[in-house]
Amino acid sequence: MNDLSLNNPFDLSGRVAIVTGGGGGIGLEAARTLARAGADVAIAEIASGPGAAAADGVRALGRASLQVETDVRLPASVEGMVARVMDTFGRIDILVNSAGITVNVPAEEMPDDAWLRVLDVNLNGVFWCCRAVGRQMLARGRGAIVNIASMSGSVVNWPQPQAAYNASKAAVVMLTKSLAVEWAGRGVRVNSVSPGYIGTEMTQRGMSRADWREAWLERTPLGRVGDPADVARAVWYLASEASAFATGTDLIVDGGYTSC
Repeated sequence: MNDLSLNNPFDLSGRVAIVTGGGGGIGLEAARTLARAGADVAIAEIASGPGAAAADGVRALGRASLQVETDVRLPASVEGMVARVMDTFGRIDILVNSAGITVNVPAEEMPDDAWLRVLDVNLNGVFWCCRAVGRQMLARGRGAIVNIASMSGSVVNWPQPQAAYNASKAAVVMLTKSLAVEWAGRGVRVNSVSPGYIGTEMTQRGMSRADWREAWLERTPLGRVGDPADVARAVWYLASEASAFATGTDLIVDGGYTSC
């Protein structure tokens, strides 16, 4: 830990971060937040347009950035992402796994390919990224990984049907804890953030249904949908030295939803 970190444990100057799904939603805000804190940020995004725009936004904040077109479902694509970031920056200090999708289909009607697609992105993709980046961090003896899980990993949301999403996010929480325990003695911390209903495109689609919107807000004690910045600040905390004694933590940011 350097003197700057002791004076301001939230300072990320000199750090290099990768944010998957960094082209939009929580990933985009996390990338901006880490950049404002001083980190250089690589944007790993399957869509090149949003990824390039996000990288430009990081540069506009005065930090270096790199856009890497990445399909987290494919281990080879993830390995290529890590190679490009290492070639460009020479190190990886922070990984934020934010890429995620959902399919709102009743379980008895769920097509095989839809189920597998959700698990491939939300769970397998997180593991491929943790494994590939973790190797680099373990070799250096330090690093912080933050996985974006969901309150859906702790409770079953209602009224929308989303068995695949819920199962995948519960698995992400347990994967986080498993890696945290395996790597704790080797300098790599692994934590997760579990958002509630946040004002991203995914949530806004659901909010367009009056019955869903009413149920969601009724069950959220703070009475509102969260902002991506609410989650990004939690990511910042877990990525920084401010959380130096936290590993295996699942930080729920849900406006009180899971407390009821």
